[in-house]
Amino acid sequence: MKVLAACIAQARPIAAKSGMTGHFKAAQPAVTVGHMGLDGDTIVDRANHGGPDQAVYIFTQTDRLWWADHLGRDLPAGFFGENLLIDGLASADLALGDLLVIGDVTLQVTAPRIPCITFAARIGDPQGVKMFHKAARPGAYARVLHGGDVTPLDVVKHIEYDGERIGIVENFAQYLAGFPDHTFLEALLRVPAHHKALAMAAQRLGHPP
Repeated sequence: MKVLAACIAQARPIAAKSGMTGHFKAAQPAVTVGHMGLDGDTIVDRANHGGPDQAVYIFTQTDRLWWADHLGRDLPAGFFGENLLIDGLASADLALGDLLVIGDVTLQVTAPRIPCITFAARIGDPQGVKMFHKAARPGAYARVLHGGDVTPLDVVKHIEYDGERIGIVENFAQYLAGFPDHTFLEALLRVPAHHKALAMAAQRLGHPP
């Protein structure tokens, strides 16, 4: 496995909603990864993006090629708003708590990416969000356990979480269904997921805050 691209964005206007977006990311020759994300990467919608538990968005070359075939066009690195594009991996390979080690950098998977209307605007199709849901190739958010520098072609080591395994794709499907499965919610509380997901699961199950 290796890094194909490391991407950041500057804020720019978008017609899909008022204001600006940091979705349109471009590949860089090298990036520095810190606990809040990649240096120089602009986060506009801080209510839904950024923060320690989704500091880095990871997308995979396998899923990117699937989308390129589905849409019938080439898709540049950063097209999905990803910070890191990784070869040799698919969303289906990742689970909550998994580690991705890239040199000095250690990332821990926390959640699947949930698309918004910005993605529909990016692909130029008002049905883009529904398409993303159906594709079930969401990529993953990650927290940064240890920062450092990343460059394209850096080797990536995937270390599976040694506890209960909750796949990113399974988590994505549960989200779309409204988290109806209490067994899933109980399992979610046993893994190092995104803090908002843990709070949601505890609330749904009636656990004290």
